[in-house]
Amino acid sequence: MIRAYHKVYLEKARINLGRMLDFATYDLGYDPCEFFDLFMSCGLAERFGKGEFTLTVGMSGVELAYRVLELTKHQVEFPKPRYTADRSPEYWAGWALAYYQWETAMPFVEILECIPLDDMIRMYSPYHEMDIRHFCDRMNELYRAAHPEIKLKRIRQRAGISQSELAEMSGVPVRTIQQYEQRQKSINKAQAEYLMMLARALNCNAEDLIEPDE
Repeated sequence: MIRAYHKVYLEKARINLGRMLDFATYDLGYDPCEFFDLFMSCGLAERFGKGEFTLTVGMSGVELAYRVLELTKHQVEFPKPRYTADRSPEYWAGWALAYYQWETAMPFVEILECIPLDDMIRMYSPYHEMDIRHFCDRMNELYRAAHPEIKLKRIRQRAGISQSELAEMSGVPVRTIQQYEQRQKSINKAQAEYLMMLARALNCNAEDLIEPDE
């Protein structure tokens, strides 16, 4: 798995995303789901997910929220933040989501298409008391329930390409493609060369073909 940034920066990124949501909810008065939609619509979520240093660790979560509002022109007056001792469910959801996005290397938009943010906030109890791996396992279950077909098949079908055509275009044996799509083989354990060949044929990144941990 190729992740967007080194693990040494992960905790700061998690704190920033959690603080952004907490501040937007309790200081700015936004619905957290609506604010995260702004975060994605202005392009910051994509840049954050790709590990842009200025966003993940170069500013605070409050500054990140301010930047969202500046780019979307939703608010001119920015109140001073109030700092609470306890983590709110919104803070925890952002904190946990940042880990899951880093762990899976999936764009935020793809994650939220399958698992809405308000569902993650409702996972606060009991998951906030558990190791983050339990949250990730549950997220993977929900993702697979929303998308029972693996990414390779979805991307191939969107491109209007048959398995045999993809095999011819990529050089990967058609039987191997079938085994990936039927989960008889894990594409996450595929040879790097095969991933690159499939990605070139499908005009996507190799990371786009990786599945959440099975």
